[in-house]
Amino acid sequence: MPTKIAFIGLGSMGGAMSHNLLRAGHTLHVYARRSSVMQPFVDAGAHASHSPAEAARDVDFIFTNVVSTADVENVLLGAGGVMETARAGAIVGDFSTIDAAATRRIAATLATRKIDFLDCPVSGGTKAAAAGALSIMVGGKAEVLERTRPLLEKLGKTISHMGDVGSGQITKACNQIVQVVNIQGIAEAMLFAHANGVDTAKVVDALMAGMAGSKMLDLMGRKMAARDFAAGIEARLHHKDFGLVAHAAHEQNLPMPAVTLVYQQLTQLMAHGWGNMDTSSLLRVLEEVK
Repeated sequence: MPTKIAFIGLGSMGGAMSHNLLRAGHTLHVYARRSSVMQPFVDAGAHASHSPAEAARDVDFIFTNVVSTADVENVLLGAGGVMETARAGAIVGDFSTIDAAATRRIAATLATRKIDFLDCPVSGGTKAAAAGALSIMVGGKAEVLERTRPLLEKLGKTISHMGDVGSGQITKACNQIVQVVNIQGIAEAMLFAHANGVDTAKVVDALMAGMAGSKMLDLMGRKMAARDFAAGIEARLHHKDFGLVAHAAHEQNLPMPAVTLVYQQLTQLMAHGWGNMDTSSLLRVLEEVK
């Protein structure tokens, strides 16, 4: 049945997800800081809102996909935010990648108004978002997830319930650790191959046929070999995510040397002004200090 949904945050990921919900026949109230960003969605049948509070009024579900922890706190709890108008019994699902401890605080605050909350960070990139094939890692009550599942199934092919609120964000952090530490290793392998006179494209083909083969090698190794640093996922987002992991590891006194090293490399990438480029640009960071 058609459902009334607010969607806040219409970037490359949130925009693709919103279009999938519209194509599924749901009523969408959208909000972005710039009205020009909302116009294509209005043209497709959505209703533009002037604030998160306006978008959230009288809807059944409120979805958010913004960049930072502060952004999520602002659109949900700040002035003109969702909490001002969302009705009791509404469900907030946050697709952003943010701090797990802050996620739990946000959920607790919304609960004082009887608003349910799921943290639903996603993986798969823009192509999977457009295809409705994301991997969605969910934290929150099982019964709330089941009420939301029919909508999530329009957005992702894998929906994993990880536990209580915050566990989706912890799982996404683990995803980023494995993914970006792998990219750093690929960059070092490509540097080593090139320095020793071996064709990096051939190295990728050879490694893909063995135990080193992986999705990341297939994607990032080929981008590095082709010197294609155009963004798939912008490196600044991985830098942001690794900052969250590095901070949490420090707070919990966890020994995570690979995370520390890769965060340093991502920080160097940002210092070179490559934040809007692909994370395969980690190879360029190595080349700069060779």
